[in-house]
Amino acid sequence: MATHEPEKVGPPAEASVAEPEKAAPPPTTGPTDYFKVADVVLRLLVFASALVSVVVMSISKQTEIVPTPFPPYRAPLPAKFNHSPALIYFVAALCVAGFFSILTALGSLYSLFKPGCSAKIISHFIIIDVLLLGIVASATGAAASVAYIGLKGNTHVGWGKVCNMYGKFCRYIGASIGVSLFSTVLLLLLVLLSVYSLSKKIPK
Repeated sequence: MATHEPEKVGPPAEASVAEPEKAAPPPTTGPTDYFKVADVVLRLLVFASALVSVVVMSISKQTEIVPTPFPPYRAPLPAKFNHSPALIYFVAALCVAGFFSILTALGSLYSLFKPGCSAKIISHFIIIDVLLLGIVASATGAAASVAYIGLKGNTHVGWGKVCNMYGKFCRYIGASIGVSLFSTVLLLLLVLLSVYSLSKKIPK
């Protein structure tokens, strides 16, 4: 009598279920570079402060009746910024700083949307910012020295003070110098920010 071996039943074949295709994630924009945003803001502030400083210096004029050694012994004498070479240099330097600050602000804004060219732009900005810092700082120092002589005079060389007579003129000069000093600080911050941003791009 033949014996029939029971048929071996293997495990049921697993039905292959096609996995649903995963939807592609929506495109996301890169993280905001806050250093570039700060760079644009600082450059706009440099432009605004340079513009204010030039405008205030340009309208700083005053006419007073002063004694003269000749008849009629009293005559009107105006005081203007263009009577001093140091103040003329001050206005020219701030005009240059304002012009280049608005150009570099546009370049920095462009690099904010085109990250690939940011390193090259930053390297050029550092050179421009250092030059502007030197120009504005020297112009501010020259104008401040003239303003100090007008305020205090210099008895050693016989230079008399004039701010006791031209008070409005001196106040305008002082305000313009104060705003330009603010521009100098902003340019210094821009140099430090550009150097730091460029150092982050150096491969370690």
